[in-house]
Amino acid sequence: MTRPEYECIRVESVGAVTRLTLNRPERLNAFNVAMHEEMGDALMRVRADRTVRVLILTGAGRGFCAGQDLTDRASQTQGAALDLGASLERFYNPLVLSLRSLEVPVIAAVNGVAAGAGANLALACDMVVAARSASFIQSFAKLGLVPDCGGTWFLPRLVGPARAMGLALLGDKLGAVEAAAWGLIWRCVADEELDTTVTELAARLAAGAPRGLARTKQALHGSTQHSLEQQLLIEQDFQRELGRTADFAEGVAAFRDKRAARFTGT
Repeated sequence: MTRPEYECIRVESVGAVTRLTLNRPERLNAFNVAMHEEMGDALMRVRADRTVRVLILTGAGRGFCAGQDLTDRASQTQGAALDLGASLERFYNPLVLSLRSLEVPVIAAVNGVAAGAGANLALACDMVVAARSASFIQSFAKLGLVPDCGGTWFLPRLVGPARAMGLALLGDKLGAVEAAAWGLIWRCVADEELDTTVTELAARLAAGAPRGLARTKQALHGSTQHSLEQQLLIEQDFQRELGRTADFAEGVAAFRDKRAARFTGT
């Protein structure tokens, strides 16, 4: 994948794994317009590159993402009334939907504070691994706002309505250890183990069957909108499709031969 020179993000690939790093460490990787535009371009390129099997999203420096850069927003309005809905419509909503609809697994490696939209950006990923020192903050209440970037959708589904309400109304910091215990994230690891853990996890996913993983994501993400009967039919359709792939035949052969499968996505 040919990549332009970005200013606010870094995109690097090793084999089938692409790492996208939010790169405004002096602002705790808070979003400005340029970062939004670069993220949109990078995700479009990831979607089009069939060699990419896993995407890692992380932050540079001591934070994952502090959400919206309020100083950048203030400089654009110059004291005029602000339409936050327009910002969501133009930037955050397409970003969440783009991440969520990628066929490849997306891992958030949360290396520090994830606040506001930054917290919910991590939750939009398929799996979240956080360093022990990381934290998640729904900071919207302290600004008189409602959680956005999908927060009101993700939180109750991940931790239940009672905990979601407490996190949203109070805006308290939730440490990574407790976030893992609550089921908000997949795993919490020691700070010094974050990179190794995420790299190993990405390698495992990259070795999986691409179409099978894509359909698994699709089935799970859509399950909350379906009845059990509807979901059973979706599983039926997906299994019918995947059962006819070369990857399924390879998986059966590898199981029979007691060896690692070599999936090609066909």
